[in-house]
Amino acid sequence: MSITPATTTHSSSKGTADAILLELVDENGVTIGTAEKLAAHQPPGQLHRAFSVFLFDEQGRLLLQQRALSKYHSPGVWSNTCCSHPYPGEAPFAAAARRTYEELGVSPSLLAEAGTVRYNHPDPASGLVEQEYNHLFVGMVQSPLRPDPEEVGTTAFVTPAELAERHAKDTFSAWFMTVLDAARPAIRELTGPSAGW
Repeated sequence: MSITPATTTHSSSKGTADAILLELVDENGVTIGTAEKLAAHQPPGQLHRAFSVFLFDEQGRLLLQQRALSKYHSPGVWSNTCCSHPYPGEAPFAAAARRTYEELGVSPSLLAEAGTVRYNHPDPASGLVEQEYNHLFVGMVQSPLRPDPEEVGTTAFVTPAELAERHAKDTFSAWFMTVLDAARPAIRELTGPSAGW
């Protein structure tokens, strides 16, 4: 199976763009089929596999990204380090590492599984629905970032206090607090008690 980056539009021999497919899953995360990416997010949403990455620096600060204004879903909002969808048949861990590099130009120096969370979050701004079975990952970043401007508007490393302040005044993705809260046990284990997560 060929793997096509989600940021690229490819044309087939007939001159039409290839659809980006997501894995549809049941409530236990078992694959039951595929759907085109945008169709899976149309109301009421189809339950599909996703992943969320939380990377930290050596001071225990969380790397946030502000999504590029050109993105069709949740443009310009702040969110966790990286979140996307595996291609059908792609392991979530491999997808998380791949997509982190594609979006931020950096490979995590450590990446570990942090459980899963299932949610249903309508996005009021776009009208799209995040109906996801989300695989969580935590890790460390120790290299300079090289964000892709088509994907990422800007980035910031934040402490828990700085995150609370930013969350009170800026717009965050509809799923952000759900995935952060689900990943907190693994985040605390990674960063230690002094980091305050």
